[in-house]
Amino acid sequence: MSNFTQISKFFETEYPLNKEGLKELFNSFQVETHKKGELILQIGNFENQLRFLNSGSVREYYVSPEKETNTLFYTKPQFITDFSSFNNDTTTKKNQEALTKIELLTIEKSTFRKLLQKYDCGKSFIDLTFQKILEHKEQFEYNRITKSPEELYKELMAYKPHWLQSIPQYHIASYLGVTPETLSRIRKRI
Repeated sequence: MSNFTQISKFFETEYPLNKEGLKELFNSFQVETHKKGELILQIGNFENQLRFLNSGSVREYYVSPEKETNTLFYTKPQFITDFSSFNNDTTTKKNQEALTKIELLTIEKSTFRKLLQKYDCGKSFIDLTFQKILEHKEQFEYNRITKSPEELYKELMAYKPHWLQSIPQYHIASYLGVTPETLSRIRKRI
């Protein structure tokens, strides 16, 4: 049960299921480990697993011909699945890379969907998940458009200090849309 402590907490607080449903769900998960630097999701692939980050750090990013742009870091136990690809059976536009050694709990999409149907909770789980993703995306876009990189860095200091302690600064710079040198200047001013 030790591998399932974090995901159990998630379901207790975020999305309560009945005990039989949780037991069957947990029994369906597989434990995977990945080394630092491994891609766990790549542009153009289908998201065929529901993935829960049990431990470690992951960066999510987009790639253009000129650069990679970080959009999110996962440093706490949570689902890291590209839910748009997962739910719509489309290819993903994102990459995810392990920034440290990570442990994932994974379940195949078909198995997960059967469980959601069996326990009649699929629509509410998907709706809740998409609502949270949409709220995060809206806030992220608003901040990128209306705030300076310095203001964004101050917000990270206030709301995500663990990112600043555990994520390499060049990745933080990419997230803020600045060069590492500019980030260094921002840090000196603050």
